[in-house]
Amino acid sequence: MTQRVLTTESGAPVADNQNSATAGVGGPLLLQDQHLLEKLARFNRERIPERVVHARGSGAYGYFEVTDDVTAYTRADFLSEVGRRTQTFLRFSTVADSLGGADAVRDPRGFALKFYTEQGNYDLVGNNTPVFFIKDPVKFPDFIHSQKRDPFTGKQEPDNVWDFWAHAPEATHQVTWLMGDRGIPASYRHMNGYGSHTYQWTNAEGDAFFVKYHFKTNQGVRSLSSEQAAELVGQDANSHQTDLLQAIERGVNPSWTLYVQIMPAAEAAEYRFNPFDLTKVWPHADYPLQRVGRLVLDRNPDNVFAEVEQAAFSPNNFVPGIGPSPDKMLQGRLFAYADAHRYRLGVNHTQLPVNAPKAVAGGADNYGRDGLMATRNGSRHDKNYEPNSYAGPAQTDAALSAPLAIHGWTGTHAAPAHVKDDDFFQAGELYRLMSEEEKQRLVANIAGGLSQVSRDDVVEKNLAHFHAADPDYGKRVEAAVRALRED
Repeated sequence: MTQRVLTTESGAPVADNQNSATAGVGGPLLLQDQHLLEKLARFNRERIPERVVHARGSGAYGYFEVTDDVTAYTRADFLSEVGRRTQTFLRFSTVADSLGGADAVRDPRGFALKFYTEQGNYDLVGNNTPVFFIKDPVKFPDFIHSQKRDPFTGKQEPDNVWDFWAHAPEATHQVTWLMGDRGIPASYRHMNGYGSHTYQWTNAEGDAFFVKYHFKTNQGVRSLSSEQAAELVGQDANSHQTDLLQAIERGVNPSWTLYVQIMPAAEAAEYRFNPFDLTKVWPHADYPLQRVGRLVLDRNPDNVFAEVEQAAFSPNNFVPGIGPSPDKMLQGRLFAYADAHRYRLGVNHTQLPVNAPKAVAGGADNYGRDGLMATRNGSRHDKNYEPNSYAGPAQTDAALSAPLAIHGWTGTHAAPAHVKDDDFFQAGELYRLMSEEEKQRLVANIAGGLSQVSRDDVVEKNLAHFHAADPDYGKRVEAAVRALRED
């Protein structure tokens, strides 16, 4: 094999990569040692700002295969034919901790999926839970601040976590999920994924439907108890990354079956609770699961930084036939995700290989130019404005999705009220579905955190939420918290 020549960034051959240039033997270093300075300067800049949330992540490539006809509901091209396959990239993550955090912790998991469709990239950004803690994006920065490291102590504080939840009764449903048996997945392969938000599908006739995505793991759901997780973290803090990497390398390719719930758009306004409320699920009795296809992961990234850290997902990356809903949390994320990537990776992050669309040769075709790390600026014959007389790309005049009707006055309105809009009934329903053993573990997990809160009024406010969800639920949590605080 021919030995390759080591070069500088400018392509010049490197004569010596073992010794720095000095003023004589044993003398001080020389400023003219371009290779040394370049290596140190690049090393200083190897890290980019980590994600504020979802920092600790793993990912893999794969494909999505359509198994059932859904053309009555959407004209999305990649869903148009049974048997059709679309290449994908899926990134899993924990939410609250930093890049160096452990995998097996009690935290929601991100489930961000990029479809490299022939009509552009479609990003579906969800979690391993079908609901979330809040329903309005104006509260999101405050919520995350309460869950992250305290500015003074430098660690997550129960006082902050539970104080926010005390003032956010709508979080009771997600808290019940998080503190229950599924709060710590055994691995990324053994958990479900959800779009969580409500999205819109539009068919070829222009009929609109609201949908929720459910990716059911074909490996079976497996979770860890708090004690099992603590032991695993001590053995391998990167346990989920290790499991995913090794499974795919062995050819044991994880898969999920995609189901959707479909609501005709006309039914949304009169539904008994707000169907766009991210803290609630749609009962399957009302809108049964309908199978769509199969997601398979079959290839590990070659470089975690280039392909997992630099992977950018934005829920505003839609394709024809799929669009947003009035879900306020989704609406906020349409801006926030793309803006976060422009900050972390630069305005041209969509030109990176893991993010670049495969639909158009050479990447996206538009009039974006310049900026840091621009790799696609066109030639002397390409104009950077539109309209033009030089055969540049032009609009299609075909909307991606159906329009959403709006009415009323602008202002900071609360969400529209529906008959069954309260913050507790679904948390109570979830509690009552649990076995006795599951209830005992749930109560122990909640009490373990809530009992550490220093303020009695914060404890009482949280206890009131559990009482409102279910009297037995509240009674058990209250007794468990009291017992721990008296010890």
